[in-house]
Amino acid sequence: MSMPPDPATGGPVPPPMPDAIRPGTCIFANILRARRSWLDLLSEKSYGMLMGEMRLPLKRLYMPNEPSLVRRVMVEDRASFPKDRAYWSLLDPVTGESILNSDGPAWERQRRMIDPAFEQARLKLVFPIMADAAQGMLARVASAAAGGGRLGVDAEMTHITADIILRALISLPMGDAEAQKLYDDFHIFTRSLPTQTALALTRVPRWLGWPLLFGRGRRAARRIRARLEAHVRPRFAAHRAGSPGPQQDILAGLLNAVDPVDGSRFTFSEVVDHLAMLFLAGHETSAAALTWAVHLIATHPEVQERMVAEIAAEVGDGPIGFADIKRLRYVLAVFRETLRLYPPVGSLPRVAATGTRMRDKTIAPGCPVLVLPWLVQRHRRIWDRPDQFDPGRFLAGGEAEDKTGAYLPFGMGPRACIGMAFALQEGVLLLSLLVRRFRLEPEPGHRPYPVGRLTIRTREPLPVRVCERAAAETARLP
Repeated sequence: MSMPPDPATGGPVPPPMPDAIRPGTCIFANILRARRSWLDLLSEKSYGMLMGEMRLPLKRLYMPNEPSLVRRVMVEDRASFPKDRAYWSLLDPVTGESILNSDGPAWERQRRMIDPAFEQARLKLVFPIMADAAQGMLARVASAAAGGGRLGVDAEMTHITADIILRALISLPMGDAEAQKLYDDFHIFTRSLPTQTALALTRVPRWLGWPLLFGRGRRAARRIRARLEAHVRPRFAAHRAGSPGPQQDILAGLLNAVDPVDGSRFTFSEVVDHLAMLFLAGHETSAAALTWAVHLIATHPEVQERMVAEIAAEVGDGPIGFADIKRLRYVLAVFRETLRLYPPVGSLPRVAATGTRMRDKTIAPGCPVLVLPWLVQRHRRIWDRPDQFDPGRFLAGGEAEDKTGAYLPFGMGPRACIGMAFALQEGVLLLSLLVRRFRLEPEPGHRPYPVGRLTIRTREPLPVRVCERAAAETARLP
């Protein structure tokens, strides 16, 4: 098995990139392009600039890519660069006002209360949940292998990550029918976000027909919240009545949470907001990253076989246990390199609260300031061979050791993702189980195209070919 050569160079086909926008394109043509994906607004020049600027109809937008500027926005002077409410409020229909899209005192209170609640998701405690849910994934992939060998990767990765986070949140597994409904509703909701993002960043007033334009996405959001509310309502009522259930999940942590400053508790609506936020962040980002990881592994057979060899050497044929995860360093490097090339959240919108200056740019108050992990992690002046897939960067002595300021797939500073360790453990476990049992190959003639929506996904559903390794090895015997 070998990766198909690049017709232009004769070498390996590089990981997919979006088409760069042509210089001088009309601003209104750019807005039309953004309806599909914000990645389609980037020019080739964007990948080498340290401080970018884009003219919008009503504002100017700035993109700091130099690591020191990124750190200034995200850490050192973050109070001067709060979250851009015009953008983050687009998630309100699903997440309400949660730690994902709030700021200031409201965010500080929420974080004080959620951090202890999230202790229910400690890695050792949730590992059995992940491992149990993974058996369902292996069964579904085995069925695909036996039924022709074609696996819909994005749908399967969405299913397994949603199953895992739902078990961690409310102690319930996810059946196939419910998984499909959630996949469909999230797909409807996220497809409307690029156009909404373009309108938000250009500061087009919402009263100009936004509800009519995006009504389908809002209805999908209501269905998502309704499903979560149905699970939360009886447990919330029982807890307030003094009869909490036996579950030791994240919902129990939220119901028990008390603000150490003022003694307040979360209301029913706040509990649903935070569960919706954790469900959204806990499955959508991981599903996007794992989808790209499977594609990269399938198209890089040498990487796949090195993963299999490491798993055999460190774990053998037995179950992969919690203690084994730390020893699978190369599998972790594969996942971390995937997160560099395809950071699930490729854009972190902020806004300048006051006038300021960055490099040679004077930024007026109220201007959007976009930190783009997608650009920073592929920057021509920072990374060697930035568009190539090379897990070795993240092994001991690799290039990534001195690139901490240019690697932020989970954000940076106080607002860094609270689920980072959860996601890394999940990624290493699921990828290890997949490649140990199945051989992955690209679907002939299919090349995915990256699109920037809520996360960086593939424009069309991503298929790969799968076959049981045992069957493949038997077929090779004389």
